[in-house]
Amino acid sequence: MVERLMKNSLRKIRSIADYQFGKNAGSILFPEEIEICYSRSTGRIRFIKLNNKRLATLRPTDGLFSISINAGKILAQNKGLFSCFVKVKNEVSEFISKGSNVFAAHILEVDDQIRAQNEVVVIDENNKVLAVGRALLSALEMLSFKKGVAVKVRHGIEES
Repeated sequence: MVERLMKNSLRKIRSIADYQFGKNAGSILFPEEIEICYSRSTGRIRFIKLNNKRLATLRPTDGLFSISINAGKILAQNKGLFSCFVKVKNEVSEFISKGSNVFAAHILEVDDQIRAQNEVVVIDENNKVLAVGRALLSALEMLSFKKGVAVKVRHGIEES
C-alpha cells in the first residue's frame, strides 16, 4: 500500500516537473531516492527532498513547483534540455546571488518558452546558478523592456 502510494506520488511529481520545465525534467530532478513529505492537514504532497535538502515545494494554489537552489543547480547541469533559464550580466551577479531581484535591463538571454509567473533559474554569463525565482514578464518582454523587475528572486545562492 505504502509502496503504491510512493510510486503514484513519484509519477505525479515527475509529470508536473516535465510539464513545468520540459521533457525528462521529472526523472532528472526527482530520482528514486527522494523523500516526499505530505501535509499533515490535507495529506497532499508538500515538499520533495533529496539527501535531507529541499528540492521543491508543490504549491497548493496552482499545483506547480516552487524550486530551491538545489533543484536549480540540477536543472543547470542539464541546461540544454530545459526551458527555464534567465541569463544576466556578470556585473550584477553578486547582487542577484544575495537575493536581489533581476531587472530587465540586466538580462542578456532568456529561454523563449518563459511566460510571466513561470519558475526560473537565474544564471550568469558563465552559466553559474545565481538564484531561483518567478518570472514577472514573458521572455519577449524581458528582452524588450529596459526598466522594471523581470524576475522576483526567491532564493539567492549566497543568502544568509
